[in-house]
Amino acid sequence: MIEEEIDGVDGNPRTPRDHAGSAFSRGADEALRGAEEAELAARREHQGRREDLDTELVSPLAEADERVIESALRPKRLTEFTGQVRVREQLSLILQSALRRGRPPDHVLLAGPPGLGKTTIANIVAAELGAPLRITSGPAIERSGDLAAVLSSLSEGEVIFIDEIHRLARPAEEMLYLAMEDFRVDVVIGKGPGATAIPLEIAPFTLVGATTRAGLLPAPLRDRFGFTAHLDFYQPGELEIIIRRSAGLLGVTLTDEAAVELSTRSRGTPRIANRLLRRVRDYAEVRADGVVTGDIARTALELYEVDEHGLDRLDRGVLDAVVRRFGGGPVGLSTLAVALGEEAETVEVVAEPFLVRCGLLARTPRGRVATAAGWSHLGLEPPPSLAELPTLFE
Repeated sequence: MIEEEIDGVDGNPRTPRDHAGSAFSRGADEALRGAEEAELAARREHQGRREDLDTELVSPLAEADERVIESALRPKRLTEFTGQVRVREQLSLILQSALRRGRPPDHVLLAGPPGLGKTTIANIVAAELGAPLRITSGPAIERSGDLAAVLSSLSEGEVIFIDEIHRLARPAEEMLYLAMEDFRVDVVIGKGPGATAIPLEIAPFTLVGATTRAGLLPAPLRDRFGFTAHLDFYQPGELEIIIRRSAGLLGVTLTDEAAVELSTRSRGTPRIANRLLRRVRDYAEVRADGVVTGDIARTALELYEVDEHGLDRLDRGVLDAVVRRFGGGPVGLSTLAVALGEEAETVEVVAEPFLVRCGLLARTPRGRVATAAGWSHLGLEPPPSLAELPTLFE
């Protein structure tokens, strides 16, 4: 029962045999058909709804229907995976060593911002090992019994992927300690003084955990992972390769100039790069001859209000509010959110990280402050006081 609730991503129960079959790579024609079918399914789901794409276009977070499209574009093997060179080499050694020994590899923790390929790497680990993949998430496991049911049904060598593992419930988290270390769980029967703990042996497995906030993981859980990979943002050249590969799977004719244009506006995130590619493809099909050129890409991205640095309407709104309405800051997050008419979480999760990473915004003890580069980005002269801008640690 638990297996059906957690493992069925599309509402249908999945068996280990189903997962094992889906892990292997397919031909180019089949991949193209899968990508097109996923795209059509997502469009049908969106029919009858009008959404503001401008505020979500460069968000690193993915909606449920978008994950269907992403699954068709994901590389299936390490040799197909672009970027994260050091992580890829380290992971290759771990997997090859495990295959030679005939034992499951150490548990793997993937940490990094959303949209960089943590789920893709989990799929690749299972494919490289030739093992089934079980997928769940931290918030879906509410009780220790849920986790016990999932772990007890694993076959030997199976890979289980827990996304957002830092959000596991505390009882399930404590049960996971013993399962990762000794491949055993203690099931408590009864309540009160008459309760009895029954040890239950489970088959050796490999846990792949993903988190966007590694600092929230408790030390006992973090220490039980044999390998921790920190994913970094991608370089434009790496994103160009990803965009060209996705264009081939989607059947999009793309020029080199267009690939460069898209890569420089994708904020170092493959998920955003693929999203921009689909939106530019739509524009080229409707208002041009279907070929995505550099001019077509620039015109389409201007329509969607994504500038040459990857900033969208929300990003520029945040920067403009700090500079023009609050004199460059400092301004608190809640005040800034009210001024923009947005949720504070949207400003903090979607817009602020990229503005800080680009050096356009700074976080100080008193609030958010626009940097000299932020003033210049809006075409304004920065005040002389910004020469000695305080930092968070001063």
